[in-house]
Amino acid sequence: MKKFIYIFIPVIVAMTSCKQYSAEYKQAVAENDSLRLELTKSESEMNDMLSILNSIEDDILAIRKAEDFINIEKDAELSGSRIQRIKENMNIIVATLKKNKAQLAELQNKINKGSAVAATLQKTVDRLTKELSEQNKLVVSLQNDLNRKDEEIKGLSAQVENLNTDIKILEGVREAQSERLTEQEQTLNTVYYCFGTKKELKEHNILSGGSLFSKSKTLEGDFDRKYFVGIDKRKDTSIPLFSSHAAIKTKHSKDTYSFSKDKEGNLTLVIGDPEKFWGLSKYLVIEVD
Repeated sequence: MKKFIYIFIPVIVAMTSCKQYSAEYKQAVAENDSLRLELTKSESEMNDMLSILNSIEDDILAIRKAEDFINIEKDAELSGSRIQRIKENMNIIVATLKKNKAQLAELQNKINKGSAVAATLQKTVDRLTKELSEQNKLVVSLQNDLNRKDEEIKGLSAQVENLNTDIKILEGVREAQSERLTEQEQTLNTVYYCFGTKKELKEHNILSGGSLFSKSKTLEGDFDRKYFVGIDKRKDTSIPLFSSHAAIKTKHSKDTYSFSKDKEGNLTLVIGDPEKFWGLSKYLVIEVD
C-alpha cells in the first residue's frame, strides 16, 4: 500500500507540472500570434502610407512639369485658345493639390493618434506639406497672371470689335459716297437727244415758229422733255437716224461731228469729240424727213 502511494504521488506532481507548462505554452503562442498580427498590420499600414507618399511625390513632379508649360510671362501675348488650354491644365493642378492635401491630412491624423509606424514618416509628411503649400502659392500666382491676361484679351477683343464696327461704318460711308459720286458722274455725263420730222417736233413743242419770214426756234418754252432719250456722252458716240436726210437744230460745233450713210442711204450721226460737241448744249435736236 505504501509502495503504491509513493508511486502515485510523483505521477500527480508530473501531471500538475504538465498542466502548468501547457498554459504557459499556449500563452506564449497567443502572444506570438498577436505580435505577428501586429507586425503584419504595421507592415500593411507602412505599405499604404508609402504608397500614398509615392503617389504625392509623383503628383508634385507632374505639377512641376505642367507649371513649366503654363508659365505666363508678364509681357507675353497669348491667344484665346492658349488661355483656354492653360485654364484646363490649371483646373487639373488645383484638383491634384486638393487631393494631395487631403491625403497628407489623413497621414498627419494617423501620426497624431500615436501610430508608431506613421511617426517615422513625420519628416516626409512635413516636407511634402511644405512643398504642396509652395505649389499652391505658385498656382494662385499663375491664376492671377492668367486672369490678367484674360482681361487683356477681352479688352483687345472689345477694341477689335469697336474697330470692326468703325470699319463697317466707314465702309458704309465710303460706299454711299461712291454711289453719290457715281450718280453725280452719271448725271454730269448724261445728255439727251431726239429726232423727228418738223411736224413731230412741233407737236412736242421742241420746235416753234418758223414761217416764210422767220426761222423756227428750238427748245423754247415748255417743251416735252419725255420725248428725249438720255445717253452717256462718253459711250454713246453714234446715233442712227433711220432717214436719208437730217439737220441738227441745236447749237453744236460743226467740227465735232459728221454723218455716215449705210448701204440703204440711212444716216447715222457720228460724234468725234463728245466733250466739245456737248459743251454748248446737253440737248440735241435733229430734224429728219
